[in-house]
Amino acid sequence: MLAARDDVMAVLGTVMDPEVPVISVVELGIIRDAEVHDGVVSVTVTPTYSGCPAMREIEDDIRSALLAAGARDVQVQMVFAPAWTTDWIGPEAREKLRAYGIAPPGRAEQGGLITLTRRRAPVACPFCGSSDTRLQSEFGSTACKAIHSCNSCKQPFDEFKAI
Repeated sequence: MLAARDDVMAVLGTVMDPEVPVISVVELGIIRDAEVHDGVVSVTVTPTYSGCPAMREIEDDIRSALLAAGARDVQVQMVFAPAWTTDWIGPEAREKLRAYGIAPPGRAEQGGLITLTRRRAPVACPFCGSSDTRLQSEFGSTACKAIHSCNSCKQPFDEFKAI
């Protein structure tokens, strides 16, 4: 039976992101709050971006995991403010991304603004660590990732874009 917020967060720590299955929804930073009242669990989630196609599956996975753990009912609320930022991904999760072959995001810019430059700074290869990489496409397997290739080890890799 889920009696407290810590119990809920422990269960949510086992719910993996369907697009990046090495980090949980808690590690991704999209869980904003959780409460338990008389066996009813309320979870507040901020999507990585408003058009994220995985949110329905994430919501279903959250609900299934909490019901299996003993919740009488589960309510999932989506909130869009404050907007999610990659700064909410912790250091351990960033390392898991790198080990999985995805370049972790850099720090988001203050105020959510993006500085326009002639060329993006190179992204370190998650396989060999080289910064001798090049951007192949701003859009990877999902809109929140970009595709790069490493000139040193010749591996293609995704980068989780800083938002």
